[in-house]
Amino acid sequence: MKNISTGSIILAGGVGTRLWPLSREQFPKQFLKLNGASFFQDTYTRALRISSPEEIVVVTNENFRYHVKNQVEELGYSIDDSRILLESEGKNTLPAITWGVRVLYDIFGDIPVAVFPSDHILDEKAMDIIKNSAPLAKKNLVVFGIKPTAPLTGYGYIKPGEALDGGFAVKEFKEKPGPEKAKEYMDSGYLWNSGMFLFSPEVFFEELKKYRPDMYEEFERPHPDYSGVESISIDYGLLEVSDRVAVVPLALRWNDLGSFRALYENSGKDDNGNAGDAEFVGSENNFVYSKDKKVAVLGMTNTAIIDSGDALLVCDLDNTESVKELVGIYASRGDDITKYHLTVHRPWGSYTILESKEFFKIKRVTVNPMKYLSLQLHHHRSEHWVVVSGTAEVQLGDKTMNISRGQSTFVGEGVVHRLGNPGKIPLEVIEIQIGEYLEEDDIVRFDDDFGRV
Repeated sequence: MKNISTGSIILAGGVGTRLWPLSREQFPKQFLKLNGASFFQDTYTRALRISSPEEIVVVTNENFRYHVKNQVEELGYSIDDSRILLESEGKNTLPAITWGVRVLYDIFGDIPVAVFPSDHILDEKAMDIIKNSAPLAKKNLVVFGIKPTAPLTGYGYIKPGEALDGGFAVKEFKEKPGPEKAKEYMDSGYLWNSGMFLFSPEVFFEELKKYRPDMYEEFERPHPDYSGVESISIDYGLLEVSDRVAVVPLALRWNDLGSFRALYENSGKDDNGNAGDAEFVGSENNFVYSKDKKVAVLGMTNTAIIDSGDALLVCDLDNTESVKELVGIYASRGDDITKYHLTVHRPWGSYTILESKEFFKIKRVTVNPMKYLSLQLHHHRSEHWVVVSGTAEVQLGDKTMNISRGQSTFVGEGVVHRLGNPGKIPLEVIEIQIGEYLEEDDIVRFDDDFGRV
Protein backbone atom coordinates (compact mmCIF):
# COMPACT_ATOMS: atom_id res chain seq x y z
CA MET A 1 0.00 0.00 0.00
CA LYS A 2 3.00 2.33 0.40
CA ASN A 3 4.10 2.47 -3.27
CA ILE A 4 2.59 5.99 -3.53
CA SER A 5 3.43 8.41 -0.74
CA THR A 6 0.49 9.51 1.38
CA GLY A 7 0.71 11.90 4.28
CA SER A 8 -1.38 11.54 7.42
CA ILE A 9 -2.60 14.15 9.89
CA ILE A 10 -3.79 12.90 13.29
CA LEU A 11 -5.97 15.32 15.24
CA ALA A 12 -5.22 14.73 18.93
CA GLY A 13 -5.99 17.99 20.68
CA GLY A 14 -9.43 17.35 22.19
CA VAL A 15 -10.12 17.12 25.93
CA GLY A 16 -12.93 14.52 25.77
CA THR A 17 -15.22 15.96 28.45
CA ARG A 18 -18.05 13.54 27.60
CA LEU A 19 -15.90 10.63 28.84
CA TRP A 20 -15.24 12.15 32.27
CA PRO A 21 -14.21 10.84 34.80
CA LEU A 22 -12.02 8.58 32.65
CA SER A 23 -10.97 11.49 30.45
CA ARG A 24 -9.36 14.53 32.11
CA GLU A 25 -8.16 17.85 30.78
CA GLN A 26 -4.48 16.94 31.23
CA PHE A 27 -4.82 13.33 30.01
CA PRO A 28 -7.83 13.08 27.70
CA LYS A 29 -9.59 10.13 26.13
CA GLN A 30 -7.35 9.70 23.07
CA PHE A 31 -4.46 8.69 25.35
CA LEU A 32 -6.46 6.34 27.59
CA LYS A 33 -5.62 2.63 27.47
CA LEU A 34 -8.96 0.98 28.16
CA ASN A 35 -8.09 -2.16 26.19
CA GLY A 36 -4.34 -2.43 25.73
CA ALA A 37 -3.26 0.31 23.32
CA SER A 38 -4.70 3.81 23.54
CA PHE A 39 -7.08 5.23 20.93
CA PHE A 40 -4.25 7.49 19.74
CA GLN A 41 -1.88 4.53 19.39
CA ASP A 42 -4.48 2.60 17.39
CA THR A 43 -4.90 5.61 15.08
CA TYR A 44 -1.14 6.01 14.65
CA THR A 45 -0.79 2.32 13.83
CA ARG A 46 -3.53 2.60 11.20
CA ALA A 47 -1.83 5.64 9.68
CA LEU A 48 1.35 3.60 9.31
CA ARG A 49 -0.50 1.41 6.80
CA ILE A 50 -0.52 4.28 4.30
CA SER A 51 2.27 6.57 5.55
CA SER A 52 5.85 6.25 6.76
CA PRO A 53 6.56 7.67 10.25
CA GLU A 54 8.12 10.73 8.60
CA GLU A 55 4.87 11.35 6.66
CA ILE A 56 2.71 11.49 9.80
CA VAL A 57 2.09 14.73 11.69
CA VAL A 58 0.13 15.02 14.92
CA VAL A 59 -1.73 18.21 15.80
CA THR A 60 -2.27 18.40 19.54
CA ASN A 61 -2.42 20.68 22.56
CA GLU A 62 0.95 21.94 23.78
CA ASN A 63 0.29 20.17 27.10
CA PHE A 64 0.15 16.80 25.32
CA ARG A 65 3.54 16.89 23.58
CA TYR A 66 5.07 14.18 25.74
CA HIS A 67 1.93 12.04 25.79
CA VAL A 68 2.33 11.86 22.00
CA LYS A 69 6.09 11.23 22.10
CA ASN A 70 5.89 8.58 24.81
CA GLN A 71 3.00 6.69 23.24
CA VAL A 72 4.65 6.66 19.80
CA GLU A 73 7.85 5.36 21.43
CA GLU A 74 5.83 2.61 23.13
CA LEU A 75 4.88 1.44 19.62
CA GLY A 76 8.56 1.14 18.73
CA TYR A 77 8.83 4.33 16.67
CA SER A 78 10.17 7.82 17.26
CA ILE A 79 8.52 11.07 16.26
CA ASP A 80 10.50 14.22 15.59
CA ASP A 81 9.39 17.43 17.27
CA SER A 82 8.80 18.92 13.80
CA ARG A 83 6.01 16.37 13.31
CA ILE A 84 4.20 17.36 16.53
CA LEU A 85 2.28 20.58 15.92
CA LEU A 86 1.44 22.18 19.25
CA GLU A 87 -1.68 24.31 19.52
CA SER A 88 -1.44 27.06 22.11
CA GLU A 89 -5.25 26.91 22.25
CA GLY A 90 -7.93 24.85 20.55
CA LYS A 91 -9.09 26.45 17.30
CA ASN A 92 -11.35 23.68 15.96
CA THR A 93 -10.53 21.52 12.96
CA LEU A 94 -9.93 23.88 10.02
CA PRO A 95 -6.84 25.65 11.46
CA ALA A 96 -5.45 22.34 12.76
CA ILE A 97 -5.87 20.62 9.40
CA THR A 98 -4.54 23.63 7.49
CA TRP A 99 -1.40 23.65 9.62
CA GLY A 100 -0.85 19.93 9.09
CA VAL A 101 -1.41 20.16 5.32
CA ARG A 102 1.01 23.11 5.12
CA VAL A 103 3.77 21.23 6.97
CA LEU A 104 3.42 18.10 4.83
CA TYR A 105 3.19 20.11 1.61
CA ASP A 106 6.35 22.06 2.41
CA ILE A 107 8.26 18.80 2.99
CA PHE A 108 6.78 16.35 0.47
CA GLY A 109 4.99 18.48 -2.11
CA ASP A 110 1.54 17.66 -3.48
CA ILE A 111 1.15 14.13 -2.09
CA PRO A 112 -2.33 13.03 -0.94
CA VAL A 113 -2.94 13.87 2.72
CA ALA A 114 -5.37 11.89 4.88
CA VAL A 115 -6.88 13.30 8.09
CA PHE A 116 -7.84 11.12 11.06
CA PRO A 117 -9.41 11.97 14.42
CA SER A 118 -7.51 10.18 17.18
CA ASP A 119 -10.47 8.60 18.99
CA HIS A 120 -12.25 6.44 16.41
CA ILE A 121 -12.69 2.71 15.98
CA LEU A 122 -12.23 1.82 12.32
CA ASP A 123 -12.13 -1.39 10.30
CA GLU A 124 -8.60 -1.83 8.95
CA LYS A 125 -10.02 -2.43 5.45
CA ALA A 126 -10.92 1.26 5.33
CA MET A 127 -7.25 2.17 4.90
CA ASP A 128 -7.19 0.50 1.46
CA ILE A 129 -10.24 2.50 0.38
CA ILE A 130 -8.73 5.73 1.72
CA LYS A 131 -5.44 5.08 -0.08
CA ASN A 132 -7.22 4.22 -3.32
CA SER A 133 -9.28 7.43 -3.23
CA ALA A 134 -6.23 9.48 -4.20
CA PRO A 135 -7.36 9.94 -7.85
CA LEU A 136 -10.66 11.43 -6.65
CA ALA A 137 -8.75 13.78 -4.34
CA LYS A 138 -6.79 15.24 -7.27
CA LYS A 139 -9.85 17.36 -8.13
CA ASN A 140 -11.98 17.22 -4.98
CA LEU A 141 -11.92 17.60 -1.23
CA VAL A 142 -12.82 14.06 -0.20
CA VAL A 143 -14.80 13.22 2.94
CA PHE A 144 -15.45 9.63 3.97
CA GLY A 145 -19.06 8.83 4.81
CA ILE A 146 -20.19 5.88 6.90
CA LYS A 147 -23.24 3.89 5.87
CA PRO A 148 -25.57 4.22 8.91
CA THR A 149 -26.43 1.12 10.90
CA ALA A 150 -29.11 2.92 12.94
CA PRO A 151 -30.84 6.35 12.90
CA LEU A 152 -28.42 7.88 15.38
CA THR A 153 -28.65 11.54 16.38
CA GLY A 154 -25.03 12.06 17.46
CA TYR A 155 -23.55 12.50 13.99
CA GLY A 156 -23.83 14.92 11.10
CA TYR A 157 -25.18 13.48 7.85
CA ILE A 158 -24.11 13.79 4.21
CA LYS A 159 -26.41 13.54 1.19
CA PRO A 160 -24.60 12.01 -1.81
CA GLY A 161 -25.35 13.50 -5.21
CA GLU A 162 -24.02 12.88 -8.70
CA ALA A 163 -21.89 9.77 -9.14
CA LEU A 164 -18.19 10.40 -9.72
CA ASP A 165 -15.35 8.05 -10.53
CA GLY A 166 -14.69 6.54 -7.09
CA GLY A 167 -17.38 8.35 -5.11
CA PHE A 168 -20.17 10.91 -5.26
CA ALA A 169 -20.42 14.67 -5.33
CA VAL A 170 -21.70 15.97 -1.99
CA LYS A 171 -25.16 17.44 -2.45
CA GLU A 172 -25.72 18.59 1.11
CA PHE A 173 -24.36 18.47 4.67
CA LYS A 174 -26.87 18.14 7.51
CA GLU A 175 -26.36 18.96 11.18
CA LYS A 176 -26.98 16.39 13.93
CA PRO A 177 -30.71 15.65 13.57
CA GLY A 178 -33.50 14.66 15.92
CA PRO A 179 -34.73 11.03 15.95
CA GLU A 180 -37.35 11.45 13.22
CA LYS A 181 -35.00 13.27 10.86
CA ALA A 182 -32.25 10.74 11.53
CA LYS A 183 -34.55 7.93 10.39
CA GLU A 184 -35.58 9.94 7.34
CA TYR A 185 -31.93 10.55 6.43
CA MET A 186 -31.03 6.90 6.90
CA ASP A 187 -33.95 5.72 4.75
CA SER A 188 -32.97 8.24 2.05
CA GLY A 189 -29.39 6.98 1.69
CA TYR A 190 -27.58 9.67 3.65
CA LEU A 191 -24.20 8.86 5.20
CA TRP A 192 -22.69 9.72 8.56
CA ASN A 193 -19.95 12.34 8.43
CA SER A 194 -16.92 10.44 9.76
CA GLY A 195 -14.58 13.41 10.17
CA MET A 196 -11.99 11.60 8.02
CA PHE A 197 -10.74 13.28 4.86
CA LEU A 198 -8.33 13.00 1.95
CA PHE A 199 -6.94 16.07 0.19
CA SER A 200 -4.52 17.09 -2.48
CA PRO A 201 -2.74 19.99 -0.75
CA GLU A 202 -2.93 22.11 -3.89
CA VAL A 203 -6.70 21.60 -4.22
CA PHE A 204 -7.08 22.24 -0.49
CA PHE A 205 -5.17 25.52 -0.66
CA GLU A 206 -7.04 26.64 -3.79
CA GLU A 207 -10.35 26.25 -1.97
CA LEU A 208 -9.01 27.73 1.27
CA LYS A 209 -7.69 30.78 -0.59
CA LYS A 210 -11.11 31.23 -2.22
CA TYR A 211 -13.28 30.88 0.90
CA ARG A 212 -10.94 31.64 3.83
CA PRO A 213 -8.29 33.97 2.40
CA ASP A 214 -7.21 35.30 5.81
CA MET A 215 -6.45 31.78 7.04
CA TYR A 216 -4.70 30.89 3.81
CA GLU A 217 -2.46 33.95 4.08
CA GLU A 218 -1.67 33.29 7.75
CA PHE A 219 -0.44 29.77 7.03
CA GLU A 220 1.59 31.01 4.07
CA ARG A 221 3.82 32.75 6.62
CA PRO A 222 6.91 30.90 7.93
CA HIS A 223 5.69 31.30 11.52
CA PRO A 224 1.88 31.64 11.55
CA ASP A 225 0.18 33.31 14.51
CA TYR A 226 -1.99 30.37 15.55
CA SER A 227 -3.63 32.27 18.40
CA GLY A 228 -4.92 34.86 15.95
CA VAL A 229 -6.60 32.57 13.41
CA GLU A 230 -10.34 32.06 13.31
CA SER A 231 -11.74 29.16 15.35
CA ILE A 232 -13.94 27.21 12.94
CA SER A 233 -14.57 23.62 11.88
CA ILE A 234 -13.57 22.38 8.45
CA ASP A 235 -17.23 21.60 7.77
CA TYR A 236 -18.45 25.16 8.33
CA GLY A 237 -15.32 26.87 7.11
CA LEU A 238 -14.69 25.01 3.87
CA LEU A 239 -16.64 21.87 3.00
CA GLU A 240 -20.14 23.37 3.21
CA VAL A 241 -19.22 26.30 0.95
CA SER A 242 -16.97 24.63 -1.61
CA ASP A 243 -18.41 23.10 -4.80
CA ARG A 244 -15.50 20.67 -5.06
CA VAL A 245 -16.42 18.20 -2.31
CA ALA A 246 -16.85 14.46 -2.85
CA VAL A 247 -17.89 11.67 -0.51
CA VAL A 248 -16.66 8.08 -0.54
CA PRO A 249 -19.02 5.66 1.26
CA LEU A 250 -17.56 3.20 3.78
CA ALA A 251 -19.80 0.26 4.65
CA LEU A 252 -17.44 -0.83 7.42
CA ARG A 253 -17.24 -0.93 11.19
CA TRP A 254 -16.68 2.58 12.52
CA ASN A 255 -17.43 4.45 15.70
CA ASP A 256 -16.67 7.86 17.10
CA LEU A 257 -15.91 7.03 20.74
CA GLY A 258 -17.36 10.27 22.06
CA SER A 259 -19.61 8.96 24.82
CA PHE A 260 -20.12 6.05 27.19
CA ARG A 261 -23.00 4.92 24.97
CA ALA A 262 -20.47 4.55 22.15
CA LEU A 263 -18.09 2.59 24.41
CA TYR A 264 -20.99 0.36 25.45
CA GLU A 265 -21.97 -0.30 21.83
CA ASN A 266 -18.41 -1.40 21.08
CA SER A 267 -18.03 -3.69 24.12
CA GLY A 268 -18.71 -7.39 24.51
CA LYS A 269 -21.97 -8.14 26.34
CA ASP A 270 -23.56 -10.96 28.29
CA ASP A 271 -26.92 -12.53 27.41
CA ASN A 272 -28.74 -9.65 29.12
CA GLY A 273 -26.88 -6.94 27.25
CA ASN A 274 -24.60 -6.01 30.16
CA ALA A 275 -21.02 -4.92 29.43
CA GLY A 276 -18.13 -4.65 31.86
CA ASP A 277 -16.33 -6.54 34.62
CA ALA A 278 -19.08 -6.75 37.26
CA GLU A 279 -21.61 -9.09 38.82
CA PHE A 280 -25.05 -8.43 37.32
CA VAL A 281 -28.24 -9.70 38.97
CA GLY A 282 -31.67 -8.85 37.59
CA SER A 283 -30.06 -6.21 35.39
CA GLU A 284 -29.87 -5.58 31.67
CA ASN A 285 -28.24 -3.27 29.14
CA ASN A 286 -25.76 -1.72 31.58
CA PHE A 287 -22.17 -0.56 31.09
CA VAL A 288 -19.65 -0.79 33.95
CA TYR A 289 -16.04 0.35 34.03
CA SER A 290 -13.90 0.06 37.15
CA LYS A 291 -10.13 -0.37 37.35
CA ASP A 292 -9.81 -1.60 40.92
CA LYS A 293 -13.14 -2.02 42.69
CA LYS A 294 -15.43 -5.02 42.58
CA VAL A 295 -18.79 -3.80 41.28
CA ALA A 296 -22.16 -5.49 41.80
CA VAL A 297 -25.23 -4.30 39.89
CA LEU A 298 -28.69 -5.27 41.14
CA GLY A 299 -31.97 -4.46 39.41
CA MET A 300 -30.54 -1.78 37.12
CA THR A 301 -31.36 -1.09 33.47
CA ASN A 302 -29.67 1.03 30.82
CA THR A 303 -27.18 2.56 33.26
CA ALA A 304 -23.54 3.60 32.96
CA ILE A 305 -21.45 3.10 36.11
CA ILE A 306 -17.96 4.54 35.72
CA ASP A 307 -15.40 4.41 38.55
CA SER A 308 -12.03 6.08 38.02
CA GLY A 309 -10.70 5.66 41.56
CA ASP A 310 -11.21 9.28 42.63
CA ALA A 311 -14.63 9.86 41.03
CA LEU A 312 -17.79 7.86 40.38
CA LEU A 313 -20.31 8.59 37.63
CA VAL A 314 -23.73 6.94 37.51
CA CYS A 315 -26.03 7.99 34.68
CA ASP A 316 -28.61 6.82 32.18
CA LEU A 317 -26.84 5.38 29.14
CA ASP A 318 -29.05 7.52 26.91
CA ASN A 319 -27.95 10.70 28.69
CA THR A 320 -24.18 10.30 28.57
CA GLU A 321 -23.89 13.14 26.04
CA SER A 322 -24.71 15.49 28.96
CA VAL A 323 -21.67 14.49 31.04
CA LYS A 324 -19.90 17.63 29.84
CA GLU A 325 -22.46 19.68 31.82
CA LEU A 326 -21.24 18.00 35.01
CA VAL A 327 -17.66 18.75 34.04
CA GLY A 328 -18.63 22.39 33.62
CA ILE A 329 -20.07 22.48 37.14
CA TYR A 330 -16.88 21.10 38.70
CA ALA A 331 -14.69 23.35 36.54
CA SER A 332 -16.65 26.45 37.60
CA ARG A 333 -15.74 25.60 41.21
CA GLY A 334 -12.07 25.30 40.35
CA ASP A 335 -12.10 21.59 41.18
CA ASP A 336 -9.04 19.75 39.83
CA ILE A 337 -11.15 16.60 39.42
CA THR A 338 -11.72 17.77 35.84
CA LYS A 339 -8.00 18.24 35.15
CA TYR A 340 -6.02 15.40 36.68
CA HIS A 341 -6.29 11.69 37.32
CA LEU A 342 -4.89 10.05 40.43
CA THR A 343 -2.14 8.97 38.05
CA VAL A 344 -0.50 11.97 36.40
CA HIS A 345 1.72 11.45 33.36
CA ARG A 346 4.96 13.38 32.97
CA PRO A 347 7.66 13.37 30.26
CA TRP A 348 9.85 11.18 32.48
CA GLY A 349 7.12 8.73 33.60
CA SER A 350 4.21 9.16 35.99
CA TYR A 351 3.12 9.46 39.59
CA THR A 352 0.04 8.12 41.36
CA ILE A 353 -1.40 9.76 44.46
CA LEU A 354 -1.99 6.96 46.98
CA GLU A 355 -3.20 9.19 49.83
CA SER A 356 -3.49 12.92 50.41
CA LYS A 357 -4.32 14.60 53.71
CA GLU A 358 -3.51 17.88 55.39
CA PHE A 359 0.27 18.17 55.87
CA PHE A 360 1.18 14.92 54.05
CA LYS A 361 0.84 13.22 50.66
CA ILE A 362 1.95 9.75 49.54
CA LYS A 363 2.81 9.04 45.89
CA ARG A 364 4.03 6.11 43.84
CA VAL A 365 6.55 7.58 41.39
CA THR A 366 7.48 5.64 38.23
CA VAL A 367 10.51 6.83 36.26
CA ASN A 368 11.06 5.34 32.81
CA PRO A 369 14.48 3.90 31.88
CA MET A 370 17.16 6.52 31.21
CA LYS A 371 14.85 9.38 32.23
CA TYR A 372 15.52 12.07 34.84
CA LEU A 373 13.30 14.52 36.67
CA SER A 374 14.35 18.16 36.77
CA LEU A 375 17.01 19.49 39.14
CA GLN A 376 14.73 21.27 41.60
CA LEU A 377 13.87 22.38 45.11
CA HIS A 378 10.70 22.89 47.15
CA HIS A 379 10.24 25.72 49.65
CA HIS A 380 7.41 24.26 51.71
CA ARG A 381 7.89 20.50 51.91
CA SER A 382 10.37 17.75 52.63
CA GLU A 383 10.30 14.34 50.95
CA HIS A 384 11.17 10.76 51.92
CA TRP A 385 11.94 8.42 49.03
CA VAL A 386 11.85 4.62 49.33
CA VAL A 387 12.89 2.55 46.30
CA VAL A 388 10.62 -0.44 45.69
CA SER A 389 11.89 -1.48 42.24
CA GLY A 390 14.93 -0.66 40.13
CA THR A 391 17.86 1.57 41.00
CA ALA A 392 17.58 5.32 41.60
CA GLU A 393 20.25 7.90 40.89
CA VAL A 394 19.79 10.62 43.51
CA GLN A 395 21.40 14.05 43.57
CA LEU A 396 21.22 15.96 46.87
CA GLY A 397 23.04 19.27 46.73
CA ASP A 398 26.47 18.57 45.26
CA LYS A 399 26.42 14.83 46.11
CA THR A 400 25.19 12.00 43.86
CA MET A 401 24.48 8.43 44.93
CA ASN A 402 22.63 5.32 43.79
CA ILE A 403 20.02 3.63 45.99
CA SER A 404 18.36 0.28 45.33
CA ARG A 405 15.24 -1.61 46.34
CA GLY A 406 14.54 -1.33 50.06
CA GLN A 407 16.84 1.67 50.52
CA SER A 408 15.67 5.21 51.21
CA THR A 409 16.78 8.82 51.41
CA PHE A 410 15.51 12.13 52.78
CA VAL A 411 15.17 15.44 50.89
CA GLY A 412 14.85 18.44 53.19
CA GLU A 413 13.00 21.69 52.50
CA GLY A 414 15.03 23.96 50.23
CA VAL A 415 17.51 21.23 49.25
CA VAL A 416 18.38 21.11 45.54
CA HIS A 417 17.72 17.56 44.36
CA ARG A 418 17.15 15.31 41.38
CA LEU A 419 15.80 11.79 40.86
CA GLY A 420 16.71 9.68 37.85
CA ASN A 421 16.65 6.18 36.47
CA PRO A 422 20.00 5.10 34.97
CA GLY A 423 18.78 1.53 34.47
CA LYS A 424 16.95 -0.51 31.84
CA ILE A 425 13.80 -1.25 33.84
CA PRO A 426 11.26 1.21 35.28
CA LEU A 427 12.16 2.73 38.63
CA GLU A 428 9.43 2.76 41.27
CA VAL A 429 9.70 4.96 44.34
CA ILE A 430 7.29 5.62 47.19
CA GLU A 431 7.46 9.34 47.95
CA ILE A 432 6.15 10.74 51.23
CA GLN A 433 5.75 14.52 51.22
CA ILE A 434 5.44 16.42 54.50
CA GLY A 435 4.73 20.13 54.75
CA GLU A 436 2.17 22.89 55.09
CA TYR A 437 1.81 23.33 51.31
CA LEU A 438 1.95 20.28 49.04
CA GLU A 439 0.77 21.53 45.63
CA GLU A 440 2.71 20.91 42.41
CA ASP A 441 3.50 24.61 41.91
CA ASP A 442 5.90 24.60 44.89
CA ILE A 443 8.85 23.92 42.64
CA VAL A 444 11.91 25.82 41.43
CA ARG A 445 13.67 24.17 38.48
CA PHE A 446 17.36 24.73 37.72
CA ASP A 447 17.85 22.20 34.91
CA ASP A 448 15.46 20.01 32.95
CA ASP A 449 15.81 17.54 30.09
CA PHE A 450 12.38 18.55 28.75
CA GLY A 451 12.76 22.32 28.49
CA ARG A 452 10.60 23.19 31.52
CA VAL A 453 13.03 25.55 33.27
